[in-house]
Amino acid sequence: MPFLRTSLLSAEPAGVLESLDELFALAHAMEQEAANRYESLAQDMRGQGKADLAEVFTKLAAAEREHVDSVTQWSQSRRGKSPDPALVRWEAPEALAPEAAAEVKTSRLMTPYRALAMAVRNEERAFAFWSYLAAYSKDPDIKRASEAMAREELGHVATLRKERRRAYHLEHERSSADASTPRPPQIDARRLELRLIAQLGDIERRLSGPAAVRTRDMRQQTIAMADAAAGLGSFPASMERKDPLEIAEALVDGYLDGAERSSDAAHLESLQHLAERAISRLAWLRSLAAE
Repeated sequence: MPFLRTSLLSAEPAGVLESLDELFALAHAMEQEAANRYESLAQDMRGQGKADLAEVFTKLAAAEREHVDSVTQWSQSRRGKSPDPALVRWEAPEALAPEAAAEVKTSRLMTPYRALAMAVRNEERAFAFWSYLAAYSKDPDIKRASEAMAREELGHVATLRKERRRAYHLEHERSSADASTPRPPQIDARRLELRLIAQLGDIERRLSGPAAVRTRDMRQQTIAMADAAAGLGSFPASMERKDPLEIAEALVDGYLDGAERSSDAAHLESLQHLAERAISRLAWLRSLAAE
């Protein structure tokens, strides 16, 4: 069964994984490529005297090197050896699209927030990549390992989105004059989830095959999420008029922001669970921009 071509993956994966050794080799290569790319950008930013951006990319490179070490340890625990680069048969998604890397190097408008937004996008692409490999693998061990990699990427997405949000607040601190501006009408997360349920129904009717089934499942999950989201978050009422991607992304940020601020253990766990499902949903919605 062919892989879907998506907005997250610029090209279809070239096949399926045939062994755990190949999976570990591919995962290791992806994480190493990301570490190298971020370290190169950090050096470029230092050379341009952009210390804040250099710090962002240095931290991203360090995080990716930790991921490289994790894959190595996983391979050693499962297979008794380190990943073998010679087993990588086809190209994985690039850590950063060439045009994005070029923008980082040349744009005078690049900020830590925009740099982190690119990193978030990269992790979402990696999540989509591993999700598709898991979906089409016929080997149970490879399927489980691919699913585990996808879950890891979701964790990376959540971490980077928190960093991105902090950078956003630093860049957009409102003046005392702005604080006096009347606040627009607000709605809770449940209202947005309900709106997304209707939009998912519309999307499902335009699809067929596995994509329609997956969207139907996601709609059922969103119904359950709406019940759990009553009273959570605060969003401009105008968000209800946005498209599914914008609504889905706003909900991810809302749940992550609520979890970051929560001091109640049960409430925190609920928000983290909602955030994980919302991140997975967002990645899937982005993948539906298929040709």
